[in-house]
Amino acid sequence: MSIHSLKRDCANLAWDNSIPPALRVKSGDEVTFDCLDASNGQLTAESTTVSLESLNFAALDQVNGPVYIDGAQPGDTLQVDVLRIENPEWGWTALLPGFGLLADEFPVPALKIWKLESGSEEGFAWFDEEKGIKVPLRPFAGEMGVVQKKNGAFSTIPPYHTGGNIDTKHITVGSTLFLPIEVEGALFSIGDGHAAQGDGEVCGTAIETPMKVTVRLLVRKDKPYTKTPHFSTAVARTKSEEEYYCTTGINSDIREATRSAVRNMIEYLVAEFGLDRVEAYMLCSVAGDLRMHEVVDMPNYVIGMMMPKSVLRPSSKA
Repeated sequence: MSIHSLKRDCANLAWDNSIPPALRVKSGDEVTFDCLDASNGQLTAESTTVSLESLNFAALDQVNGPVYIDGAQPGDTLQVDVLRIENPEWGWTALLPGFGLLADEFPVPALKIWKLESGSEEGFAWFDEEKGIKVPLRPFAGEMGVVQKKNGAFSTIPPYHTGGNIDTKHITVGSTLFLPIEVEGALFSIGDGHAAQGDGEVCGTAIETPMKVTVRLLVRKDKPYTKTPHFSTAVARTKSEEEYYCTTGINSDIREATRSAVRNMIEYLVAEFGLDRVEAYMLCSVAGDLRMHEVVDMPNYVIGMMMPKSVLRPSSKA
């Protein structure tokens, strides 16, 4: 096994099988990627909401790579073991006009800069120290993928069947991602560091942060059924089961049911914890988990937005 590294400037803004590899490794090698945040370095710990006015949206969500893995052939599966993650002491969350599940209800840009307290075993970031609201840190890379066999440049913003911007908070240290390989060498890339995120990332951003992430890349010949990203989670750090406060959305349109669930959680957080609507929307994005509670009793779906009680101070009405 060999250990390799890729610098920040080995980055691209598209998934494209014509981009030459930045690195060539053997199956089973480890690679450390030094990744900028999703703003591609445009935002810093000193940025303010005014900084969003000059943000170049065409430069967002770059990925580091691609990495060619010897022996990888179409039909194989790439196993990505997440070994180590390092992030700095800051991150950001933003509302970007036109982006997010409730974009039509939040047209004004907003930016929150976080201080990340990662010195202890269980890192966290204060959302509002006075109100006793803090978010546990569970860093991961939102972008992990390989290129498609189809020619062309595919945006790094959406996810694909070959991975990409899958934004899945469970693929953290100790977890394993499996990706279907469609081209020789696989051509793996990674990026979009998140210090914390809820399932859904509903406002469009998580706690975005630069990141150094080390992965092991292994070619598997025995998983031909991998047609989309699969993953195996890490051992839970605690045996105690989290308690939640949940709001639901019920609608015959699954997207509208989801929007309703989030909207109802925002109203709850405003009423019970004194947050403004922008703060509540951001908190849903970095800490709340969307769940499909019921999908068979047609014509309606039941979608939940579940907020961990450990994030919030005790509510008198919970």
